[in-house]
Amino acid sequence: MCGFVGFYSRKIENKEETVRNMGNMIIHRGPDSEGIYTDDEIAMGFRRLSIIDLAEGSQPMKNEDGSIIITFNGEIYNYQEIKKDLLEKGHIFRNNSDTEVLIHGYEEYGTDLLGKLRGMFAFVIWDSVKKQLFGARDFFGIKPFYYSKIGDELLFGSEIKSFLPFPGFKKEVNEEALKHFLVFQYSVLNETFFKNVNKLKPGHYFIFRDGKMEISKYFDLSYKVEDKPFEEYVKLIGESVEESVKYHKISDVEVGAFLSGGVDSSYVVSCAKPDNTYSVGFDNQGFDETVYAKELSEKLNIQNKSKMISADEFFAAIPMVQYHSDEPHANLSSVPLYYLSQLAAKDVKVVLSGEGADELFAGYNEYEEPTINRLYSMLPMGLRRKIRDMVKDRPHFTGKTIIMKYGQSVEERYIGQAHIMSDEQANDILSSKYKNPVTYRELTKPYYDKVKNLDDVTKRCYLDMNMWIVDDILLKADKITMAHSIELRVPFLDKEVWNLSTKIPVKYKVNGTTTKYVFREAAQKKIPLDWAKRRKAGFLVPFIHWIKEEKYCNIVRAQFEKEYVSEFFDREKILALLDEHYAGKKNNGRKIYTIYAFLVWYDQYFVSFNMPQGA
Repeated sequence: MCGFVGFYSRKIENKEETVRNMGNMIIHRGPDSEGIYTDDEIAMGFRRLSIIDLAEGSQPMKNEDGSIIITFNGEIYNYQEIKKDLLEKGHIFRNNSDTEVLIHGYEEYGTDLLGKLRGMFAFVIWDSVKKQLFGARDFFGIKPFYYSKIGDELLFGSEIKSFLPFPGFKKEVNEEALKHFLVFQYSVLNETFFKNVNKLKPGHYFIFRDGKMEISKYFDLSYKVEDKPFEEYVKLIGESVEESVKYHKISDVEVGAFLSGGVDSSYVVSCAKPDNTYSVGFDNQGFDETVYAKELSEKLNIQNKSKMISADEFFAAIPMVQYHSDEPHANLSSVPLYYLSQLAAKDVKVVLSGEGADELFAGYNEYEEPTINRLYSMLPMGLRRKIRDMVKDRPHFTGKTIIMKYGQSVEERYIGQAHIMSDEQANDILSSKYKNPVTYRELTKPYYDKVKNLDDVTKRCYLDMNMWIVDDILLKADKITMAHSIELRVPFLDKEVWNLSTKIPVKYKVNGTTTKYVFREAAQKKIPLDWAKRRKAGFLVPFIHWIKEEKYCNIVRAQFEKEYVSEFFDREKILALLDEHYAGKKNNGRKIYTIYAFLVWYDQYFVSFNMPQGA
C-alpha cells in the first residue's frame, strides 16, 4: 500500500528536509501523495499508494489529540471487525481507513493489538506521551521493515535505500554477507548487505525508548496436527481459501491477478474472478506457460494480458531489479516479475498472487521422496553414512546420487529451494577478505532445532517458512511489484489459512509422488483437473542457454572483468566458470548468475550510484 521512512534523533535540526529526501528515495512505493511529521525527537515520512479510503487515508496519521502518530505499510483485512469492538469501547473515528484502526487499537490494546490483526503490515507508532516508538512486522514477513541504530539515533523504513540521504549513515558492504549469498542466492543474515542495517524479523515488534531498542517475538510458527478425515480437510481448505481471497479483494480500486500455468495462481484467480489476469513468458521452447494462463482465463471468461520477454529485455532489466531489491538477489524469476508488474501497472494498483501455498501445503518437488529413495532412507543412518564414505571418491555410477544425498540427515543436506554452491566452492572463489568459516548448517540449525521431533517434510516446510519465503520469495514479490507502484497480495499467506495448514497430517500433504495432495484436491473443486494436477515447475528462465551465445556471454564477461571485481573474487576462477559453461563442459549457469547479480548490485549502489534528484 505504500512506504514509510523515519528516524529518531535529537541532533538533526533540518528534520523535515532530511525525511523528505529519504522519502524521495522510495517515491515508487507511493506516487500518489507525500506526508511528513516532525517534532524535536522524531521525523516520519510517508509515500502513499491510495487503495483504501482514497480521500481520507493520508499519513502520517494522528489520534484525536495528536499525541500518537503512525506510518503504516500494508493492509489490515479484518479492520472492520476490530473497529466495531473499538467503537463499542468508546473510540471515535474520523475516517474509514485501516490505519486509524491501528492507532485506536494501540491505544486500547497496546502490543496485544498484534494478535488481533489479520493482514500484511509493517508500521511504526510514535507515542509522544511515553516518548517511545513501537514498530512491528507481520506474521510471515510479507511487508519489509529495516532499521539501523547509529548511537542514540534510530533509522527505520520500508527500503534500505531510504537511509542513504541520512546524515551520518555510512554506506558499507557487510563482509559477512557475500559468502552466504553465494550459497543460498539471497541475503540470509539478519544484518543486510549494508553494514549496520538490519531486518526486523517476521512476527516481531520493537519498543525504542531513551536510545535503547528492545525486540520481542509476538507470533510463532508452530504445528498442531489433527488427524481428521481427508475429505474434511479438502472442504476446510476450500472454505478457508475462499474466505481469505474475499478479504484480500477488499479495495477501493480495481484488483487484478498474476496468472501462470500452475495450480496456486489458478486457484486464486478462480476464487477471485478479477477483470484482468497478467502473464509473462519467454520466446524459447519449453519456457512459455502463457498458453495455460490464456486458456484458463478463457474458461473463466476473464481477460488475460501477456508479454513475451526477449533475452535483450532480460539483461536490460537486471540493473533495475538489483537496485529495487536493495540487496543482491539471484532468483532468476525476479526479472520476469519486473516485466509482469510493469504490464499489470498499466491497469491496476493491486494484484493477487499465489505465493505461500507450496510452503504451507508442501508443494515443492524437493518435499517428495521417490519410492526408491524412501526405501533406501529406511536403512539405519549409521549404515548409510558408512556406504556414503565408501563411495564418495569413486567415479559417478547409477545410484551414487541417492547414496550421497541420503548419507546425510535432512538437517545436513537441505537448506531450502536454492542451493547454488557448497560452502567450500563459495570460499574458493572469494578473495581472502570475504571468505567466511560459518557453514550453512550453522545458519539452518536454529530452525531445525525447533522442529527436531517432526517428520522430514515438515522440517523442510518450517525451514522454508523462516528463510526462503521471507528473504527470497516475499522480498522479490514486494520490492519488484512496488517498483512499478502496485501492491501484491498473497491470500495463501493468511493467518487463518496458515493455522489450518498446521493441522493437516503430512500424509495428506505429500502422497507418494504427489506434492500438495490435499490442496490440489480442494483446488480441483474450482479449476480444471489439468491445472490442479500440474506438477510444480517454478518460473523457468532460459539464462543458462542464453549465456552459451557469444553476445550474452560477453555481457557477463564484461562485468566479471571490471577492475573492482578482484576486491571480492578470484577473477580468474569466476571467468573459468563462465568459460566452462560457454564451452558446454559444465552447467555453471546458476553460479554465474549469482555472481553476476551481486556485481550488478554493487555497481548500482557503490560504483555508478546517483542520488535521485531531490533526495
